[in-house]
This record gives sequence, structure tokens and C-alpha cells, in this order.
Amino acid sequence: MISFDPKKLPLKPGWRVLDIGCGSGRHSAAMARYEGVQVVGADINQSDLIEAHKRLILQERLEGKRGRWNLLAAGIERLPFKDNWFDLIICSEILEHIPDHKGAAAEVVRVLKPGKHLVVSVPRFLPERICWALSREYHSAENGHIRIYSKKGLIRLLEGFDLKPWSFHYAHSLHSPYWWLKCLVGPTREDIAAVKAYHRLLIWDIMKRPWITRFLDHLLNPILGKSLVVYLKKAEG
Repeated sequence: MISFDPKKLPLKPGWRVLDIGCGSGRHSAAMARYEGVQVVGADINQSDLIEAHKRLILQERLEGKRGRWNLLAAGIERLPFKDNWFDLIICSEILEHIPDHKGAAAEVVRVLKPGKHLVVSVPRFLPERICWALSREYHSAENGHIRIYSKKGLIRLLEGFDLKPWSFHYAHSLHSPYWWLKCLVGPTREDIAAVKAYHRLLIWDIMKRPWITRFLDHLLNPILGKSLVVYLKKAEG
């Protein structure tokens, strides 16, 4: 399940796409489904890159090869690419982890072509604030969330780098109660029956995409959406 809507973007063959902080490759795999698109998935976590590789290989075996893809170990603070290199950059659930988020934003904008698009998602303010209130461990753990963004705060940060927002939405409302439950019992607890049952529900939703959960997710996103997703365009010239 991906956080943004590719239909909002004018994806074309030959586009270079960077999925920074790609994790297990859900967004990289989604972009690799587009004919002629060149996808780079980058992450600092080697085990995540291994999972992303497995995901992309399996997708090619099941669906055939469409776009091209590569994976590499790299962090958002220092990207190994030329200036103005990518047509689309996806930065999903990354900035809330980065101490120097201004430096990270500047580096992302550096490698984005003028007039091209950046999609950023971060945890939404209210669901995230509830998680912080329920559990200190949730945000104080190593590589945990070190800040909470409001929509205005995130947009203000990104507008400071010649980026103009043109759309936004909220996503993953069904995930918010799951994380509140985890925070209530302890974020690392895996032995709680209610947590395991809710996790099975989310996996079922992701795999089967039944109309009832898709309808509920869409209906509740404006209120409970776990993620804020912002679409931006880099200034020309």
C-alpha cells in the first residue's frame, strides 16, 4: 500500500524517479510498474534494501519487466547524484527522523530537476501527537520520530527551498488506531492478542483490498489519516 496517488503525476517513459528512504520498496515497486520509468530506491538500512530487492524481483516474475530499477545504500543528508537529476522524488515518512531536516530538504531539492515534482509524506499532527502522549518509547527509541509536523509547518519548511505545493491529502486512516493500540500496550509488544488481530486485519486489507475497508479508509482519511501527503513542484530556472 503506497501513500501517494501516482495518477496525480504526469509520469512518462524516461522519467528518473528517486525513492529516498525506500525501506522494503513499496513505492519503488509501484513506480517500477510504469513503462520506461527509471527508479532508484535508496536507504541506509541494508536489511530493508534486501527486502526491497526481493519485492522487486518477485514483482518482475509475476508481472513482467516494465520500468528499470536499481537499489543503493545512501542517506538523505548526502545523495550521490548530480544536481537536477530526477524528474520525481518520493520522500515518504523520512523527515520526522532527521535531525537536520532543513539540510535534508535542501539536498533533495538539489537533485530534483526544475519544474519537476516532489512527494513528501510525514505522520499527521493529531494521530502522531496521540502516539507521543500514549508512549514515550514510541518516539524516544533509536531512529524514532524526533518531531511532529503540522501541515503549515511542513509546507513552510519546503516552500523555503523554491518548492510550490499544489496538492495534499491524508492517508492510512485504518492504521491510526493500530498504532494507538500499540503505544498503549507498548510499541515493541508482539504478544498482545488485540494487536496481533489488528495487524492481521491490516495485512488482509493490503493484500485483498476489499471494498469495505477501502471505503472506510477513504471515508475516515480526512479525520484519522495517519499520514499527511504533500505534492510539490520545484521552481523553473
